[in-house]
Amino acid sequence: MSRKIQIFDTTLRDGEQCPGASMNTQEKLVVTRQLLRLGVDVIEAGFPISSPGDFQSVQRIAAEVGDKAIVCGLTRAVEKDIDVCAEALKGCPRPRIHTGIGVSPEHLMYKFRGMSLDEAIDRGVHAVKHARKYVDDVEFYAEDAGRASFEDLARMIEAVIAAGATVVNIPDTTGYNMPWHFGERIKYLCDHVRGIEDVTISVHCHNDLGMATALAMEGVRNGATQVECTINGLGERAGNTAMEEIVMGIRMHEKELDAHTDINTKEFLQASRLISSITGFPVQPNKAIVGSNAFAHSSGIHQDGVIKQRETYEIIDPADVGFNGSSIVLTARSGHAALRHRLELLGYTIENDEQFEQIHKDFLDLADRKKEVLDEDLHSLMGERERSESALYVLKATQISCGQPSTPTATVTLIDPFGKERTACDFGTGPVDAVCKAINKIVRADCELTEFSVQAVTHGIDALGEVTVRITAPDGQVFSGRGSECDITVSSAMAYLNAINRMLRKQS
Repeated sequence: MSRKIQIFDTTLRDGEQCPGASMNTQEKLVVTRQLLRLGVDVIEAGFPISSPGDFQSVQRIAAEVGDKAIVCGLTRAVEKDIDVCAEALKGCPRPRIHTGIGVSPEHLMYKFRGMSLDEAIDRGVHAVKHARKYVDDVEFYAEDAGRASFEDLARMIEAVIAAGATVVNIPDTTGYNMPWHFGERIKYLCDHVRGIEDVTISVHCHNDLGMATALAMEGVRNGATQVECTINGLGERAGNTAMEEIVMGIRMHEKELDAHTDINTKEFLQASRLISSITGFPVQPNKAIVGSNAFAHSSGIHQDGVIKQRETYEIIDPADVGFNGSSIVLTARSGHAALRHRLELLGYTIENDEQFEQIHKDFLDLADRKKEVLDEDLHSLMGERERSESALYVLKATQISCGQPSTPTATVTLIDPFGKERTACDFGTGPVDAVCKAINKIVRADCELTEFSVQAVTHGIDALGEVTVRITAPDGQVFSGRGSECDITVSSAMAYLNAINRMLRKQS
């Protein structure tokens, strides 16, 4: 039997730290259920001391997971952090405390104000011992291990293992290493650290040079038995190792790596789309494994080869990662049964007939404006329903007047949290500026629109236009919003209002 590589998912912690990707507790629970369907081994649920919301999320996730996976909470090498984390994990059948401290010269000098390596090791040892008072499973991270000398890193890891760490996390925090150098680092630890054969070696790699998956794979090749990763590679700066990439890489090369995972890969596409929908971060079409073009062929030569034998251009069966080889083309003439069947295939649960009738009405409205309604359109349609159901302010109507040489003007009608209709009109430098100003007149939210992007959900002149915006609150927090409609200005209004709703909920 090959080595079991544990998959440690940190989408809810490191992934959520990505500016604009924050999730509320309910959204985190939805993601947790999907992670359980994937069969991940460890779920890093959050950083409990960072906020009351994160503390509550860790508690709720621990209750949701039960004994189906290890639930992990992050701390610094600080007693108070560890105490709060232990409280959040109380009652969890399989708890893990993840604590640690910096090890590189850069971190010791600048982040820890000239702390010596010996002082950092002492703090790390004390943190591990303190965490072991609460739980039997303690993971230690040597932050910025990728820039530490091999000898210094080995000293720290050996000390924390002796103190009781059960997992040692070797992160390339800044994505600095070349893959082969990172592999050498892991091998050095395996060869020189006493007791390392008795613990799990974990790798946590960032994508600053676009090599996070390669770094993690080299870690596995040289002895690591746990990989820390996120769905879609979500994470700070350029992101983390993408779970779907590392898992499928291990599957494709299981024999030479002498390794396997227990991940249910057929859930990857659903997981990818769920994270994209919740965070508002679109997945690039050419993204490995889960991008919309990952199994698309436009070249005539490629098409001919794939028709004759799929393996000529595809090393992965699309069905193995959740893609459906066949599709039902939905139009305005499609009946209830066809729509319900397609939604169920896409993973949506319809609670009752009344809810389905409203979905069918929205579908017919969309189908009347498009020749075909594709899977991506249905995801957008269902996403809009979910966003509107949890909204404080709901967009009821918008009308735009623009052109050359007239001044762009927008009239917007919203339904406020008390059910009252409120209408405002304003001017702008363009239609999007005008509609945002009109919304601001009603909501009176103090924020700045810092990012705006639009893309077609599907191909064709009648495609839905999906708008993603990011706004920044006065305290610097970033909130994302998404909206999709055939009319780009309406999509913009929906996206901007969605972002404002997220901000207002966070502030309330």
